Amino acid sequence: MNDSTFSALDRSLWCNKLISEEFDLLVIGGGITGAGIALDAVTRGLKVALVEKNDFAWGTSSRSTKLIHGGLRYLKQLEFGLVHEVGVERAIVYNNAPHVVIPEKMLLPIIEEGSLGKTLSSIGLWVYDRLANVDKDERRKMLDKEVVIGLEPLIRKDVLLGGGLYYEYRTDDARLAIETMKTAVSKGAVALNYLEVTDLIYKSNGYVGGAIVKDHLSGSVLNIKSRRVVNAAGPWVDNIRAKDKEGVIGKRLHLTKGVHIVVPFSKLPIKQSVYFDVEKDNRMCFAIPRGNITYIGTTDTFYDKNINQPIALRQDVEYILDAINYMFPAAKLNVSDIESTWAGLRPLINEEGKSPSELSRRDEIFYSDTGLISIAGGKLTGYRKMAERVLNFVFKTMHTRSTCITKELKLSGGDFEDPEDIHAFIFKVTNEAKQIGLSQELVQALVYKYGKNIDRIINKAYEFQATIKDQEACIYSAEIWYGINYEMVNNLCDFLIRRTGRLYFERPSLEKWYPYVATKMAEFLGWSEEEKQIEIENFEREYQSVMGFRKF
Repeated sequence: MNDSTFSALDRSLWCNKLISEEFDLLVIGGGITGAGIALDAVTRGLKVALVEKNDFAWGTSSRSTKLIHGGLRYLKQLEFGLVHEVGVERAIVYNNAPHVVIPEKMLLPIIEEGSLGKTLSSIGLWVYDRLANVDKDERRKMLDKEVVIGLEPLIRKDVLLGGGLYYEYRTDDARLAIETMKTAVSKGAVALNYLEVTDLIYKSNGYVGGAIVKDHLSGSVLNIKSRRVVNAAGPWVDNIRAKDKEGVIGKRLHLTKGVHIVVPFSKLPIKQSVYFDVEKDNRMCFAIPRGNITYIGTTDTFYDKNINQPIALRQDVEYILDAINYMFPAAKLNVSDIESTWAGLRPLINEEGKSPSELSRRDEIFYSDTGLISIAGGKLTGYRKMAERVLNFVFKTMHTRSTCITKELKLSGGDFEDPEDIHAFIFKVTNEAKQIGLSQELVQALVYKYGKNIDRIINKAYEFQATIKDQEACIYSAEIWYGINYEMVNNLCDFLIRRTGRLYFERPSLEKWYPYVATKMAEFLGWSEEEKQIEIENFEREYQSVMGFRKF
């Protein structure tokens, strides 16, 4: 077993390591928060294990708005500290992972009776820039109505007063989580997906000392011993707390659901991302162009249904369609234009009497009398600082101190001296990949998934070229091979949803490709024909569920 490969083929060896060693820290939850905690812990010298009951980033961390953003709207809630922290963090995450974090111009139209007038928008964006330490050349520009129309001809003109242009960062949330996880593993952490915590283990003094987990792939049960346990299970935080002897006392989660829809870019060909008012309730929505699609979101509604299966309902997509058609009346989008959807749950902390949009996005640590440490709330953008606070707390319980070093730690694939160097890297790889006929467009797409790790994929594609003549199939095969050997991919859903985002962003093409992916995975992982068919059926359920709003 090569500790740095993070290979699904080594799964049984990783499981043996979990049960044969005692760890300093066990992290429950394999989303961005858990991955960040594992990375911070292992770089401070702790022996770390992480378990996730589904796939890494299966929950909220693959279903967000996919923005590393500073939370402009939190200024309205006077959350100045939060805006400052996540604003500063944007630049840090970009610097450490420029292959999955991309600067994005954001247009803020100012409309009659909108949530922010001209003066408030100007002041708000000015304050935002200062709180977030935005570079001078990226600071906001206030625009007249005519300039806004020039920038975005599709925008509604009759209620438009002007606008602001400012910077955010677009990301692939699941890729950010997996690159963070891979970095933690490369530093010595043990991380496994499909291991569900069924019970906590207690020491003789009554303190939590590990967990009993069920392996959903092999059916075996593992006992993991650890000096400290951190519950970073996102929407499932209270479920884990309920397994603790102390139970769920004091503060608890209040989940809200956010839905996004995906339409062809040709149906909404906006020239940059837009952050706009929703006429119905004065909330704000994003419309974000991404290659051949534009995605739009999000909703914010209380959620008390099955947290393992949040889906977009008909009223969710109609809310978004009404919002987008009001702001871009020429688009005339309807339900039949939607190519896919996703629905994610925000694990917010309950505050009586507040609407979903009013609930704070701050994170908070809960500490049980049994020693279980739980982290809830927070935003994708602030994951590194959340991890730092958790680890500071962990070390406090160990009666010692330690310093976080992740601020300047490059994530797997992101080892560029300067984020701008990524453009030269794309050009270099395009030249090198001419032998297998890769276009610059395809190379760019791969680099913005895998960064410098693309070298392994292209080298494997060279090998496959001898037996796989179709270029697209050759690259698909190399990606699948890389995912299995370096990103703990166990099935079609891992690969087509979390590792590549294809189900959300390329769904129309998948009808042709997912049987091929299944065949290659069966070859690489040694599935029987029956096992392959089960995996295909599992994926087909996901394939249908992203269009589930048509039933409800």
